[in-house]
Amino acid sequence: MSDSSEEPTGPVTEDERVETAVLSGTGMHFPWLRKHLDSVVTGGKKEKDFAQTTGACLGFIQEALLKHQWSQAAEYMHSYLQILEDSDSSKRQAAPEIIWKLGSEILFYHPKSNVETFNTFADRMKNIGVLNYLKISLQHALYLVHHGMLEDANRNLNQAETWRYGEKSSSQEVLINLIQAYKGLLQYLTWSKKKMELSKLDENDYAYSAEAQNMLNHSWKTSVNFDALLKIPGVWDPFVKSYVEMLEFYGDRDGARKVLTNYAYDEKFPSNPNAHVYLYDFLKREKAPRAKLLSVLKILYQTVPSHKLMLEFHMLLRKSEKEEYQKLGLEVLFGLLDFAGCTKNITAWKYLAKYLRQLLMKNHIEWVQEVWKSRKNWWPAFHFSYFWAKSDWQGDAGLACEKAFVAGMLLGKGCRYFRYILKQDHQVLRKKIKQMKKSVKKHSIVKPVATVQRLWVHGIVSPSALVPQLHSSSKGQQARAAASLERPELCARRCLVGARGPSLWIVFLLVGGAVLLCAHLSALL
Repeated sequence: MSDSSEEPTGPVTEDERVETAVLSGTGMHFPWLRKHLDSVVTGGKKEKDFAQTTGACLGFIQEALLKHQWSQAAEYMHSYLQILEDSDSSKRQAAPEIIWKLGSEILFYHPKSNVETFNTFADRMKNIGVLNYLKISLQHALYLVHHGMLEDANRNLNQAETWRYGEKSSSQEVLINLIQAYKGLLQYLTWSKKKMELSKLDENDYAYSAEAQNMLNHSWKTSVNFDALLKIPGVWDPFVKSYVEMLEFYGDRDGARKVLTNYAYDEKFPSNPNAHVYLYDFLKREKAPRAKLLSVLKILYQTVPSHKLMLEFHMLLRKSEKEEYQKLGLEVLFGLLDFAGCTKNITAWKYLAKYLRQLLMKNHIEWVQEVWKSRKNWWPAFHFSYFWAKSDWQGDAGLACEKAFVAGMLLGKGCRYFRYILKQDHQVLRKKIKQMKKSVKKHSIVKPVATVQRLWVHGIVSPSALVPQLHSSSKGQQARAAASLERPELCARRCLVGARGPSLWIVFLLVGGAVLLCAHLSALL
């Protein structure tokens, strides 16, 4: 970077303002920048002008970064460095961290930047902002790791680990622990490479035992660094995964289980869904009992109901003999499909279609109605609109068939999504569509009004079952259904007239005769 450009020292005339321009250290020409800077220095006081000038530069840098204009951002940076001379002590103390963050971002992406330039900038910033020495050292090490310079990164972290400034503060202690943990992560990378090399050697070879001993030394150093960090509450996912892999490799399953259990359930640590994912994967590798797997996934379901492991959770619940778990299995699938990112998940729709049919065949219609009650007002537009029917069929006919089956089960055969898929001609799916039509007609939770009336007369359903059907019926059907509720004998007569065979007529005549006989006897008395 070049030295800062010449600063405006006083007000200028309009003619001079047009002709004057800012020339950067690399010869770039910015006539509009001089105009802006002149507009902030004509206000009067020097300190106020200085603050406005540096503020303007910072705004230009931020805009350039936002637009990924790295060369322009570098040009503005050399003017912004004057913030280090600000008379305001609070701004002067905060300046090194701001300069480091902006400068490192620019140098990381600048087309003409290289590792040597970045190293020089980092070393200078460490000396300017001693309070940020540890942060800068850590970020510098990560930059070196990104470029594959593991030894240089490790050397950088070793220097930072022994650095102290004044009395040891709690913030310094946390950063030092973090630096030690990243040292452990670098050692894990070395250990991982040696593990790959070891897998290629013969176990009876001398080189194998020597390499195994070398790996053991690296693992011990890494364990020490990781162990100290994991006692501090925080989100330490990459360190936990690396540590557990090493413990499992050396057969310390109890140690791995303890680490993962503490990471998932310790109340001092922040809520972290990944902690439960890592614990579930470990228990699954250990072939733990189903009850343990369910307990872990239940917590994950409560925090991230759209997680991909919810499909496994559903299958575990579905295989359970407890009705409570079987019912939860249905809720898990509906909860997963509540999210826009899961609408195209064909596996979830297959599971739901199959499970709906299974539950309705077992007469668990109340389970389905319970989960559908809170969704019936928005799922039709969210999943089962005419637009989605056409889009899904064009994109994935298999997905469209699964969704159409679910739509028919939940909304009845009058659903537009279901009707659209039913009309399509597909040579491979023709048989499946035909079977889907029969299943929906037989098992859908939406029954025609006449059917529900007939079931009510025979005592199979309660009168309340008729009410939901009124919303999906014509006005004439609604009027007749309402009249039936008020006059049960009318409903009974309609059902009997519409029935086939003489048996119901005989029952009607017998009941009618009994009623007339009772009326005659009461009149005589």
